[in-house]
Amino acid sequence: MSDLIARRLKYAREAKGWTQAELSKKFGFKDRQTLAAIEAGQRKMTADELVRAIDIFKLDLDFFTDSFRLVGEGSFNWRADPRAAAGLHTNFEEKAGRWIATYRQLGEDQGVTPTVLHKHLPLNVRHTFEDAMAAAEALGREWQLGDRPAQKLEQAVEHELGALILYVDAPAGVSGAACQLPGMSTILINRNEPEGRRHFDLAHECFHLLTWEQMAPEHTESIETSYRGKGKHKRIEQLANIFASALLMPERALNPLWQARGEENINRWLNRTASAFLVSAQALRYRLKNLGWLSKADELDIQDTALIANGRPQIEQRKPRLFNEDFVRRVQKAIENGDLSVRRAASLLDCTVEDLADLFRDYGFPVPFDL
Repeated sequence: MSDLIARRLKYAREAKGWTQAELSKKFGFKDRQTLAAIEAGQRKMTADELVRAIDIFKLDLDFFTDSFRLVGEGSFNWRADPRAAAGLHTNFEEKAGRWIATYRQLGEDQGVTPTVLHKHLPLNVRHTFEDAMAAAEALGREWQLGDRPAQKLEQAVEHELGALILYVDAPAGVSGAACQLPGMSTILINRNEPEGRRHFDLAHECFHLLTWEQMAPEHTESIETSYRGKGKHKRIEQLANIFASALLMPERALNPLWQARGEENINRWLNRTASAFLVSAQALRYRLKNLGWLSKADELDIQDTALIANGRPQIEQRKPRLFNEDFVRRVQKAIENGDLSVRRAASLLDCTVEDLADLFRDYGFPVPFDL
């Protein structure tokens, strides 16, 4: 706990732009060495000093002590509709941070050892779009994703990267996000989005997890593949989109279908083929353009309003269950073991007690409490 308080005290100070000497004066310390020792974890804060910190920063106690909360840690990358209300994803970020912190804390309580290795792709902003496509094709082969990668990508990301993938009820306009934490990476997917977009978001955020150290993404980006950012971040998002499309639609699997198209109407072919790859027709169009396969006549014949495929036909699509099995299992086990109260669990997951019981039933877990 003392290490947690120390980290958050330092974060709060730096967020204010105060030096150690300035904050020491506010605490009434004789010199800054006392504060330096606290922030370094060499000295514990007393209860009176913690109360003083709450008063100085005008923050609640949980800010300094709640381990089920992300404070000053974790870098987010949000994919959102540019027409969405400003700050919509930011208001959702604290809630998402609680889910991630809950998973991490319950894992520690239950003896789960976090990974210390982080896989990465040897790509940076100086690499070409062809390099990104080649990296995606190679990764698909290494992970044995087959000719329809969308079917296996989620399992591969969890297994190969040790990443947590959560399906959540995000606000309209927020498609998904990635969060990078030491020893733990998370991808959030809006489960209310069409299947094709969910798959593209997963592949796109997979790129960010694999290249975060070399190419840290912006806090917010547009879900549009025709990204209109500027400079370095525009390049990063273009590479991410090109990587995602190549990962989901490998050339080796796509080329025979393109060659066999014959005289079929381009719009009809795009919809039919996109459904087979479990992606959107617009994403497939983007992939063909990057490959240089679309002729000028094809471009003129494509009608945006006719591109209606978004994964499998709507009648065949199933909305993913909330969160994921491992996440729900950790919560259920914590309640069952008496490590987490029912009401605390419901609060952390932002649901009612009844909803919590339904969540356990959805995953086939026994409900560890009486309603």
